[in-house]
Amino acid sequence: MTPEMAVSLIFDAVWNIILIVCVMVLPSLVVGLLVSIFQAATQINEQTLSFLPRLLVTLGMLVFAGHWILQRIMDVFHTLFITIPGALG
Repeated sequence: MTPEMAVSLIFDAVWNIILIVCVMVLPSLVVGLLVSIFQAATQINEQTLSFLPRLLVTLGMLVFAGHWILQRIMDVFHTLFITIPGALG
């Protein structure tokens, strides 16, 4: 295995991790920001008010994007298993 091949595999894996985490976390961050603005405007300081909407959005994104996430992970492993024989020589 050449260093270029190893760097390429690591870059592909890290890039997929970044994409999957962004799909799961960014909607939760947006909802958390909106709830925080609502709490600041109404002066309601309840911790569960910000937790439940973020949890529901994260679960909704998991249901909505779960197929895409699983497909990305399967593509990474498929590529890895295809390149193993060429990397060994």
